[in-house]
Amino acid sequence: MLKDITLGQYFPGDTVVHRLDPRTKMLLVIVYIVGLFTARYWISYALIIALTALSMYIAKINPKAALKGLKPIIFIIILTALLNIFYTDGTPIIEGWIITWEGIEKAVMMSLRIILLIVSTFLLTYTTSPIALTDGLEGLSSPLKRIKLPVHEMSMMMSMALRFIPTLIEETD
Repeated sequence: MLKDITLGQYFPGDTVVHRLDPRTKMLLVIVYIVGLFTARYWISYALIIALTALSMYIAKINPKAALKGLKPIIFIIILTALLNIFYTDGTPIIEGWIITWEGIEKAVMMSLRIILLIVSTFLLTYTTSPIALTDGLEGLSSPLKRIKLPVHEMSMMMSMALRFIPTLIEETD
């Protein structure tokens, strides 16, 4: 069932995105996620979609590869959309119905938000090797060493998880 998942998979390449420092990529993903969660209007979603498409084009990542990774969470996306459609107050589409225009709008925006969130994190893992991600995470979290957190060990655990998650998923099929 889950054989075609590419969660955490790295696709080697020689693009500007692949050559970026992993810390820079992580910070850009954080800024992207903050922008995604503060987006409220259709124009902001259109800009985020355009930015995502441009990033994928520059990184030479096939959109089908990223969308294929959404397969395991399609149930969550549909459930989120349905809950928003049926439980958002507003102007009914047809008098007496519980489905509202605002509910449909909110459902589409929430579904887009989830999809773009997953695709952006896939873009990070597709263009950054697990070792580089580990080094980047360790570099970004190095200030936490001052309060005696085991930053190196936590980064190594994340590295092992990134390496073994695709293997574990394949074994469960």
